[in-house]
Amino acid sequence: MKPEDDYTHPVGTEPNFNESMYFHFHSPGNRISGFVRLANRPNEGRGERTICLYLPDGSVAFGFARPEATTNEKMSGAGLEFHVEEPFTTLHATFRGEVNLLDVPEILSDPRRLASTPLVECAVGLTFTRLSEPYAQNFDGDGPAFAPNHYEQIMAVAGSITVDGTVFEIAGAGLRDHSWGPRSWQAPWFYRWLHGSSPQFGFMGAFFGVEDGEPVTGGFVWDGRDVHRCTDVRVSTERGEDHTPRRIRAELVAADGRSWRMIGDVGATVPLRHRKRDASGTEQLTRILENQTRWITDDGTELFGMSEYLDQIVKDSPVGLGV
Repeated sequence: MKPEDDYTHPVGTEPNFNESMYFHFHSPGNRISGFVRLANRPNEGRGERTICLYLPDGSVAFGFARPEATTNEKMSGAGLEFHVEEPFTTLHATFRGEVNLLDVPEILSDPRRLASTPLVECAVGLTFTRLSEPYAQNFDGDGPAFAPNHYEQIMAVAGSITVDGTVFEIAGAGLRDHSWGPRSWQAPWFYRWLHGSSPQFGFMGAFFGVEDGEPVTGGFVWDGRDVHRCTDVRVSTERGEDHTPRRIRAELVAADGRSWRMIGDVGATVPLRHRKRDASGTEQLTRILENQTRWITDDGTELFGMSEYLDQIVKDSPVGLGV
């Protein structure tokens, strides 16, 4: 990777060209965590903006918008903006606007019910600074592309977040993600994207299942000094109602045989969905669960992060229930 890769890229010819940045954070001192994401889809004339904040009382502040995006000159839309001060070293995320306050985040399984939840003012001002080197890996298979150019990085985070007049000072760690190229949410049959971090340790593990064939797995572990590329990721899930993950067991294995095991306990789950019609007019439904997760490694290290579970829905059921 080159320093210029931390900025936006020329728009490809693909109708579904997408460039997106994602920043996750957790502040253990006041138990607030969350993520912000922004994507440009200039060939479709729109973008995607998500604010998802897990508040200390168990509620969630959530906002989604599709701002107009006809160019890919900068990462800015619907009140959210990302600024690269120094590539791979210092980046800023700022937001000002309204979000929905959800006492029960499961309400998002039917987005029409958002209209019954209160809108509150929200402001985000976060600075992310390098902890680990960035890690790049392509998880695409032989079918449509999902994220052909993709890297992630463990970061320290500091700043503040204001929700409905309450100010939360932020000091902790998180993970950032940057990808560009054609993006289809229907490309993966299912995946499990897991990450957790602290100022001294962090990881990302990905398990992409395919309809017929062997899964694609990978990721990395940062031990506080070095980034270890992992060639195998093993995941098992205990689920509750609606097939929602409650406890996750993960193992990441490096090429030299060294392995790291962790157990993730899921807090709040935000259920999202994506609908699309294929060439025959048949509707395709994709479910994406954004699970707030507290991880404990096999040596007792506590990490905070996410477990994102994407599944295509077939016959009213997620296809990846075996993982």
